[in-house]
Amino acid sequence: MARNGNNPKRRIAPPERLTEDEKVALTEAVRYVGSGHHKRNPADYGLQRTNPRPTKSLCDLERTIRLAEAKQLVASGIECGLISEPQANGFPKFIWSVSEHGEVFEAKTDTHGTGEYHGYPLEDEDDMHKYVKSIWKERCQNAGQ
Repeated sequence: MARNGNNPKRRIAPPERLTEDEKVALTEAVRYVGSGHHKRNPADYGLQRTNPRPTKSLCDLERTIRLAEAKQLVASGIECGLISEPQANGFPKFIWSVSEHGEVFEAKTDTHGTGEYHGYPLEDEDDMHKYVKSIWKERCQNAGQ
């Protein structure tokens, strides 16, 4: 299924891109830290403050996503191979996942390549929303996720 858009960093890598061992190593290496730019409520993220930007999606607009769930969403995305092509530092710029509520999330690494990620929901209007859901269904739901 072709996806509209032209950002090569925002494309899901082929399912065979990472071996099972590489998925485990990546899951252990990434750290989910959250971002005050995507939150109204700091919840249990240890953020000093929140400062939602008008141009950013709020991850807690519909409900509060606790840190443990955010970490699990990132781990599930890696396990199902919903990552962008890894960069030179070994970390993909993006990791995608779908919650048990059917919400589509995108986690993005920081610009310094430290393996720290923050995430946010993808709006229904975003072309990636539908694309991620279809790939999730193909790779994850069929695998019992």
